[in-house]
Amino acid sequence: MICIQNHHTDPYFNLAAEEYLLKNFTADCFMLWRNEPSIIVGKHQNTLAEVNLGYVLANNIKIVRRLSGGGTVFHDPGNLNFTFIREGEEGKLVDFRKFTTPILEVLHHLGVNAVFEGRNNLTINGLKFSGNAEHVYKNRTLHHGTLLFSSVLSDLSQALQVNPTKYTDKAVKSVRSEVTNISGHLKHPMKVEEFSELIMRHIRENHGGDQIYSFTEEDSKAIGRLRDEKYSCWEWNFGYSPKYDFRRELAANNQRTGIHIRAEKGVIREISITGDLLHDRAGEEIAQALLGVRHDPEAISRRLSEWMLNDHFTGLTKKEFIAGMF
Repeated sequence: MICIQNHHTDPYFNLAAEEYLLKNFTADCFMLWRNEPSIIVGKHQNTLAEVNLGYVLANNIKIVRRLSGGGTVFHDPGNLNFTFIREGEEGKLVDFRKFTTPILEVLHHLGVNAVFEGRNNLTINGLKFSGNAEHVYKNRTLHHGTLLFSSVLSDLSQALQVNPTKYTDKAVKSVRSEVTNISGHLKHPMKVEEFSELIMRHIRENHGGDQIYSFTEEDSKAIGRLRDEKYSCWEWNFGYSPKYDFRRELAANNQRTGIHIRAEKGVIREISITGDLLHDRAGEEIAQALLGVRHDPEAISRRLSEWMLNDHFTGLTKKEFIAGMF
């Protein structure tokens, strides 16, 4: 098995690297990697329903959809990610315990009472520090997991703080759990880089990681193309979401306006804007203008750039109106 200590922190690149290794290599692989602050959504999720978009945009947090299913997770440099890609037998390709066992072995060696819990989580004293997901391609399994080591948990909480009543869809929903950092349970202080080195050494010495591998120039170019053509694109990260309904009510000066959007592939297909905040037929005209536009703040702002929205609403600015559509 080849072992890769991936030092890239661009989440678009790192998610692309996983797909590249899965589909272009024949050898079994193990990779450790970290991301700059980012949100990673499951393949079958409605991205907008999973994130606090205002907080994410204000803090320049990237959003990336991964190949595997499951729920949304938050990454930052204090979170270490591990990836196994292994060939297997049909009917035995999905095995969460098998791929998380090496991680538990390292933690037990450090004196941390970590356990496998539920279908795919690792916990300490009932608190989650690792979520895991898998994707099968032909006879190869991609298993990846998070390891909260010294993450800023307040950022995690705020980035994933959402109102579950706004979106109606058939997408996979995240199940929120109380979380903890591994570093808080260690007998002796350790940096995340040291923890990463321990895991890599354990894999090499005990789980067949007999070859250290670094991405070649050819690898990096191919991964970069996949990043640019898929993982950094709105169509994958937002447009791939299942169709959904969005409803929200805005209030100002004791008056209200309701917004109802039906979107497919992230694009507004139906929209109604009604209520007391509107003047004349402004709601109908604005709704008509937004048909076929991406359900995206920048796209909506561009389409409404010529509208003097402050003249059409009572006590509601253009910025507040657009923010109210998410």
